[in-house]
Amino acid sequence: MNFYQRVALVCSRIPRGCVATYGQVALLCGKPKNSRQVGYALGRKLSGWEIPAHRMVNHQGYLSGAAAFERPDTQKKLLRSEGVLVSRENRVDLGKYGWKHTFLDALAFEKLFEERGI
Repeated sequence: MNFYQRVALVCSRIPRGCVATYGQVALLCGKPKNSRQVGYALGRKLSGWEIPAHRMVNHQGYLSGAAAFERPDTQKKLLRSEGVLVSRENRVDLGKYGWKHTFLDALAFEKLFEERGI
């Protein structure tokens, strides 16, 4: 499995009503310096079409995926439909809505990647 497949797997595990940062996903994929590549993969649909890309925000909690959606407000609407409060500045409170993965989650992803050969 390549990096994009790892991105797909990690993003598919972001719980409904939570957001993750590009850097967080890159770290869980084993490539902590590849946050831009995560955004690239999601924006170009390289990780697949069924990925909940609307749950991705930048490291400050700002929505940054507008280019990946048909309409600029799609990400905000999808997050709000999941109960995530988005401010007027298009920012999400990472303390409240940020995905809180654990070290055990990271180990579980590593094991999954190994099992799937990615």
